[in-house]
Amino acid sequence: MRRGHGRRAMSEINVTPFVDVMLVLLIIFMVTAPLLQQGIDVDLPDTTTQPLRVTDDPLILTVQKDGKTFLARKEVPLDELEARLEAVFEARGSKELFLRADQDVAYGVVAKAMSAARGAGATRLGVVTEPE
Repeated sequence: MRRGHGRRAMSEINVTPFVDVMLVLLIIFMVTAPLLQQGIDVDLPDTTTQPLRVTDDPLILTVQKDGKTFLARKEVPLDELEARLEAVFEARGSKELFLRADQDVAYGVVAKAMSAARGAGATRLGVVTEPE
């Protein structure tokens, strides 16, 4: 009586546990990916424009519905915006700015923000919108 005489070594890899783990990871990434987007919540207007090509990390000026302005996710009062932008432009070297404004914000607030950007020396001012 010899034990194991009739058994052979299994030469196939069981991929079922691997597939199970990969499916669980896929579900986790699908759930967490939308949560990774950080920023200031604004309701952007819908347009049919072409996207701009950006080479480096863009400087973003955000104007919320209530008129609050944020420069790179930090709140900045509108009357101090031009001075802050001048300091940032000097440090960055690039004078490119993107404006994200809520579609329901008063036009005067957006015009003041754009005026502050031009006064600070912004050479390129892009307006961020949502595609239709």
